[in-house]
Amino acid sequence: MPLAQETKRLAYGLGRSYGDSCLLTGGVMIRTRGLNKLMQFDRANGFLRAEAGVTLSEILELVVPEGWFLPTTPGTRFVTLGGAIANDIHGKNHHGAGTIGCHVRRFCLLRSDGSLLECAPGQNELLFKATIGGLGLTGLVLWVEIQLVRVPSAWLKVELIPFTGVKEFMSLSEESAKTWEHTVAWFDAAARGQNFARGIYIRGNFTGEGLENRESRKIHPPPKLSVPIPLPNCTLNAWSVKAFNTLYFNRVPRSGKKLLQHYEPFFYPLDAVNGWSKVYGSRGFFQYQSVTPEEAGVQPLEEMAREIVASGEASFLAVLKTFGPRISPGLLSFPKLGITLALDFPNRGQSTLRLFERLDAIVRAAKGRLYPGKDSRMTAEDFRNGYPALNEFLPHVDPAFCSDFWKRVAPG
Repeated sequence: MPLAQETKRLAYGLGRSYGDSCLLTGGVMIRTRGLNKLMQFDRANGFLRAEAGVTLSEILELVVPEGWFLPTTPGTRFVTLGGAIANDIHGKNHHGAGTIGCHVRRFCLLRSDGSLLECAPGQNELLFKATIGGLGLTGLVLWVEIQLVRVPSAWLKVELIPFTGVKEFMSLSEESAKTWEHTVAWFDAAARGQNFARGIYIRGNFTGEGLENRESRKIHPPPKLSVPIPLPNCTLNAWSVKAFNTLYFNRVPRSGKKLLQHYEPFFYPLDAVNGWSKVYGSRGFFQYQSVTPEEAGVQPLEEMAREIVASGEASFLAVLKTFGPRISPGLLSFPKLGITLALDFPNRGQSTLRLFERLDAIVRAAKGRLYPGKDSRMTAEDFRNGYPALNEFLPHVDPAFCSDFWKRVAPG
């Protein structure tokens, strides 16, 4: 049944955004998983056209055996293509490849007035730029055409390198960006003293070497491990996280470690455990992700690390990486040249929120910004200051599309 023009609506894929950008209280959620067709695949040139409800996992099942891979990918393959475009997702290769928006060739957008528009560079270009990273607010994306990248196999040559301190992390990042396509670091946000800001730097390149006895393009079976029920809320505390982090850091010798690794555990380690978020207990968790610009240096990151350690709010998962200079066409795209830190915190109520306020102040002073796709508390002022192209974006919002995030941050 057609929706009335005044009915607020929002596309909903798999709901993997950690905040409220994929939610709409009091409106109609349009489930897009029914748009699940892989429409065209040019195996010679790596062009793929697929409906917006197709998942990255389904794309990989088709293209990896043919020697192709996604141009970039987030930390889970269980997101829809439409959701990836709406959040202009980034991955471990941002320093070279940029966001997925840099690899979108065209898409089809259905507006609430019934108009059906094909958008591409040079064709409805302003709407093209507004929709990439536009949080689903410009209309309903029906299909997307992207450019894939060639890979020699489904395996990567990987190096793990322990480091201590933000400056050592930055040195590794500068060195690795020259010859390593995929880079990221696990960061111990609970360590103090001489271990402060320690972590493990991870870098990888797809490879065809040393795979004579392996099925080089094999797709692994779905995950079998699961967390069936929420664990007690006290499971993740300062002591348990500190113990886990110490064990995790020491699993890699100081001299480092080299290995061949299939793309699934390299890109999607959490996908191996169904219901992994239940380890945070019934109160759930927050993810806090920010980017501070290159010109601010490492000081904001060091200040944030000190605040986290002093707070006692144990972050079970902390990821550190650098963003490169490639600019997305998306007007509201999150990445910019600098350092991004993503942290998971068990929800402990006001004590956790007070920490976030202190982290906000550091990001604000550095002229950084927060990630809307993982946010549920950003202020309208911080959104406006962090996204200077907002005024350029506003004319392209479809008046019938909305979200709980947009209700909170929209101007006026």
